[in-house]
Amino acid sequence: MKRSSDDRAKHVVQPHKLALLKRLSRIEGQVRGVARMIETDRYCVDVITQLTAARAALDAVALQLLDDHTRGCVQSAVRSGHGSRAIGELMTVMRKFAR
Repeated sequence: MKRSSDDRAKHVVQPHKLALLKRLSRIEGQVRGVARMIETDRYCVDVITQLTAARAALDAVALQLLDDHTRGCVQSAVRSGHGSRAIGELMTVMRKFAR
């Protein structure tokens, strides 16, 4: 399949790819653990505590991606004269993240 120039522009190499994948793998294990807790009728507060930990771990992944995006993609766009669009996109994703 042929990619448009817009698709290619959005393909980036993640500078922390291995660390992010490792974190996501741990989070996947946490979520499976929560499912087992529910299956085995564990105490609600314990389940919620584990869900809170998984959410915090996902937030940490998102923050790393936002940092990398800002320091990489946004900075590059600003330097090449396309900063307004990149900053607008960043602010849109920040609003979604902050909800």
